[in-house]
Amino acid sequence: MEKTYNPHAIEQHWYEIWEKNGWFQPVSDQADGRAAEGAPYCIMIPPPNVTGSLHMGHGFNNTVMDTLIRYNRMRGRPTLWQPGTDHAGIATQMVVERQLEADGKTRHDLGRDKFIERVWEWKGESGGNITRQLRRLGSSLDWQHERFTMDDGLSDAVQEVFIRLYEEGLIYRGKRLVNWDPKLHTAVSDLEVISEEESGHMWHMRYPLTNGQGHLVVSTTRPETMLGDCAVAVNPEDERYKHLIGELVELPLTGRKIPIIADEHADPEFGTGCVKITPAHDFNDYAVWQRHRDENPISSQIHGGLINIFTIDAAIRDNLAEEDTLIPSAYIGMDRYDARKQIVADLDAQGLLEKVVDHKLMVPRGDRSSAVIEPFLTDQWYVKVGPLAKPAIEAVETGKIRFVPDNWKNTYYEWMRNIQDWCISRQIWWGHRIPAWYDDNGNVYVARDEQAVREKHKLPADYPLTQDEDVLDTWFSSALWPISTLGWPEQTQRLEMFYPTSVLVTGFDIIFFWVARMIMMGMKFMDDVPFHEVYVHGLVRDSQGQKMSKSKGNVLDPIDLIDGIDLEALVDKRTRGMMQPQLAKKIEKQTRKEFPDGIPSFGTDALRFTFAALAATGRDIKFDMGRIEGYRNFCNKLWNAARYVLSNTEGEDCGANNEELERSLADRWILSRLQKTKQSVADAIEGYRFDQAAQAIYEFTWNEFCDWYLELCKPVLTNDDASAAAKRGTRRTLVRVLESLLRLTHPIMPFITEEIWQRVAPLADKIDASAQHTIMNQPYPSYRAPLVDDAAEAEMQWVMQFILGVRKIKGEMDIAPSKRVPVLLADANEKDRENAQKHRAFLDFLARIASIDVLAPGDAGPESATALVGNMKILIPLAGLIDKDAELARLEKEMGRLEQNIDRTEKKLQNPNFVDKAPEAVVQKERDKLEADKAALADLKAQADKIRKL
Repeated sequence: MEKTYNPHAIEQHWYEIWEKNGWFQPVSDQADGRAAEGAPYCIMIPPPNVTGSLHMGHGFNNTVMDTLIRYNRMRGRPTLWQPGTDHAGIATQMVVERQLEADGKTRHDLGRDKFIERVWEWKGESGGNITRQLRRLGSSLDWQHERFTMDDGLSDAVQEVFIRLYEEGLIYRGKRLVNWDPKLHTAVSDLEVISEEESGHMWHMRYPLTNGQGHLVVSTTRPETMLGDCAVAVNPEDERYKHLIGELVELPLTGRKIPIIADEHADPEFGTGCVKITPAHDFNDYAVWQRHRDENPISSQIHGGLINIFTIDAAIRDNLAEEDTLIPSAYIGMDRYDARKQIVADLDAQGLLEKVVDHKLMVPRGDRSSAVIEPFLTDQWYVKVGPLAKPAIEAVETGKIRFVPDNWKNTYYEWMRNIQDWCISRQIWWGHRIPAWYDDNGNVYVARDEQAVREKHKLPADYPLTQDEDVLDTWFSSALWPISTLGWPEQTQRLEMFYPTSVLVTGFDIIFFWVARMIMMGMKFMDDVPFHEVYVHGLVRDSQGQKMSKSKGNVLDPIDLIDGIDLEALVDKRTRGMMQPQLAKKIEKQTRKEFPDGIPSFGTDALRFTFAALAATGRDIKFDMGRIEGYRNFCNKLWNAARYVLSNTEGEDCGANNEELERSLADRWILSRLQKTKQSVADAIEGYRFDQAAQAIYEFTWNEFCDWYLELCKPVLTNDDASAAAKRGTRRTLVRVLESLLRLTHPIMPFITEEIWQRVAPLADKIDASAQHTIMNQPYPSYRAPLVDDAAEAEMQWVMQFILGVRKIKGEMDIAPSKRVPVLLADANEKDRENAQKHRAFLDFLARIASIDVLAPGDAGPESATALVGNMKILIPLAGLIDKDAELARLEKEMGRLEQNIDRTEKKLQNPNFVDKAPEAVVQKERDKLEADKAALADLKAQADKIRKL
C-alpha cells in the first residue's frame, strides 16, 4: 500500500470497475447467475432535475440510500437502486430559452416542434451532469436501467394514467385560482413559490358607504387589486360594524357598488377590521367568495364576482364586451406596479387615501424566475384527489406504510385530510403534452393521439381538432415513479419482483408534493403501496444551523469538499452572478475569513462518513467543517492501521491452513468486541440510525482496534520467546478482524474499504470466487455468539485501566512516556495480583513499567502519585523520578495562568451587561469554562502538594 492515503488515486478507479462489471445490478440480472437470497430490496432514487448539479442535500440523501443499498446487497438480497432523472419542465425550458436569447431568438421563432428538438439536443449534451456527480459520491445505482421522465416508457405510463383517470371522472378541466408566474406565463406549484419577508407598505383606503353615512377604511398591500373587489368583509362579532352588514359601499375609482358581508376571515384585531374581498386575486378571498356566493340577499352582488383584472403579464387587462366599463380605461394596459402608483395617486387626489405606513410582508416569488407570483384565475386541468386520498390515508393508518420518524405521519394526515384538487397543467412546451383535443364548439376529446380520437368518436378526417397546448406538471410523472420505472403498464418481471419497494428516502418538504401522490397513484393502479417505509430526513444546514443559500454566502458544494478548491475559485463561485455589489463584497469577505486557504480535498469517503455521523433521526443536519476534517483523519487512521497489519502479516503464517492457533487475551477481547460492534452497527442501520452506526464503527476502529489492539498485539509479534501458535493466532486475528471491519464499514465508506480489502482478504482467506473479487458482493459481517467472551472483556478492561492509570500519572507529573517506572499496588485483591502477574507482558510493553510490587495491607507506601483500578491503587513513587524544583516551577506557572483565566471569567459573569444581553448558550459556555478551570487548578494544587512533600 502507498504510504499516504490519497482518495483520488482510488475512487474513480474502483467506481469504473464496479460499474463496468455490472455489480450494481440486482443479483438476478447478473451474468454469473448467482442465486438470490432473501426478500428483494428496492429503493427508488428521488429523481434529480436533469438541469441540476449536486448539492449538500443530494450528498446526504444519496449517502443514506447507498448505505442501505450496499448493506442489503451484502446481505445477499436481490437489491435494486433505481436511477433516473426528472425532465424538470420549467427549469429545462428556461435553460434552453436562455440559449436562444443569446442568439437573439425566442422559442416562438422556432415553433413548438423545433424547440422540443432543441431541448432534446441540450439534454443529450448537458443533461448528464447530475448523474456523473452522483457517481463521484460512490452511488451504486443500477445505471444500465436508468430512466428519464420523458423517455418512451414513462411517457406511455403518464398518458395511460391521464386517460384512465379522465374516463373515470377523476381528471377534469375547470376555472380556478392558481399561482401564476407573470414572467414564465404558467401556473406553478406551491413548492415552486418561495415566500420571503420584504419591506413594503400598507395603504389604508376609504370606501364610502352608499347610504351617505360615512365610509369604511380597508387596508391592503396591493392597492391595484381593488379594481377587482367584489365585497368588504367584517367579522360577524365585531360590534363596530354589525349594523352595516348587508349595506353597500362604493368601490373608489370604479363606480361599482359592492356589499358589506360578515365572515370570520376578517380579524377585528388586524388593521381596521375591514377586509377587501378580491376573489380572483387572493386565495383567502377566493375561499370567502365560495362561502358567500349563493347567500341572500347579497347573492346578486357577489355571485359571479370573480373579476380578473390582469393579463398573463400582470398588466391591467381591457374590458370584455359584456363588461361595459368594469375596469376604468385610465388603467388599462398598465403594468401592475405602474397601475399601483397611479391608483394611489388618484385615491389621494379624491381624498380617499387615509394613510400609508411602512410594512414588512411575505412576498411570494417564483423560484425560477424571481418574479412576484400572482393568484390568477385561469382554466386548468385538475385531478379530483378526494377518492384517491382515502385509500392512501388508510395505508398509513393500518401500518402498511410506516414513517420514520413516526411523527411525520401526522403531517401526512394533516395534508391528506384537508387535500384540495390538484392542478396538473402547465403553460409551457417542454413536458408531457396533455392528450386532449378540442373542436370548434369547445368539446373535449381525450385519447392517445388524434387518430384515436377520430376513431373513438367517429369523427371524419376533415373535422377540425386542436390539441391542448398545455403540458402536465412534472409532479404528475414523478407520482408514477415507483411503477413507471419498473415498466408499468406492462407487467414486467422487475415490476413483479421489486414492487412494492422497500423504503423511500426523502426530505420532509415533499411529503405532500411527491410522497403522498406516489401513495395515491400506487394504490390506484397497483392496488398496493409503493413502499413499506418512508425515512424522512432533515435539511443540511451550515454549522450555525442556517439554511444554505447563495444570498447568505454559506453554500458548500459536495464536489468541492471531495476534490478541494482554492480560495479564489471559491470566492468566484459564491459571488458569481450576484446583482448586488455590496452583497457580493460581504460574501467575499466572509468567505476569505472562513476559508483563508480555500477548502482542502477530503475525498468521498470522509464526506459520506460525515453525513452518516450527523444523521440523527428526523433532525436537520448542521454540517461542521471540523467534523469532516476529523473523519478525513479517521480515513488516515484506517489506512495506516491496514499498512501496519499488512507489514506484520504479508508473507507470514496467518493460520490459513488451519494450523494450531493460540489466542491471547487481547485476541479474544478484540474478537468479542467485534461481535458486539457488528450487532450494534446492523441494528443501527436497520433502525435508520446511521449516526449510531457511524459512531459504533468509529469507536471500535479508532479506540479499540487501532489505539489498543494494534499495540496489544506487539508483545506477541515482537517477542522471540512467543510460540509459533501464539504468533499465528495473533496474525490471524489481525487480518480477520481488519477484514471484517472493512466489510462492516463498506456501506458507508465504499472506496477505502475496497482498496484495503483487496490486499487483506487473501491473507484472511476471505475471497469468495462466486461473489467476484470485490468487497461489495461479500457477505455483511454477522454476529457470532461463540466468539463473545465477556470474561476476556472484563479482564482486558482491568489491563487497560492499569495502563491508562500509569499513563495518567506520567502525564500529570511530566514524566516521559517512554521512561520505565516502578509501580506499587495498594489494596490489591487476589484477582488483581493474578492479573498483574498473568498480563505482565502487556503492562511492561504499553505502560513502560520497571517493576511491580504489592504493598501489605495497611501500608500506605512512600509519597506517590496515585491512580485507581477498581478499589486497587496504583502508586508511582516520585522520589528520584522528577526534578522537584523544575516540576514545581512548571506547576506554579500553569496555576498562575489558570488563576488569571478564572479571575477574568468571574468578572465577565459578574457583569450584568454580559449575563443579561449575551445569548444563553454563550453565557453557559463561560460558566462551564470557569468550572473546568477551577477543577484543573485544584488538581494542580494537589500535585504540587505531593511534590513539596518529597
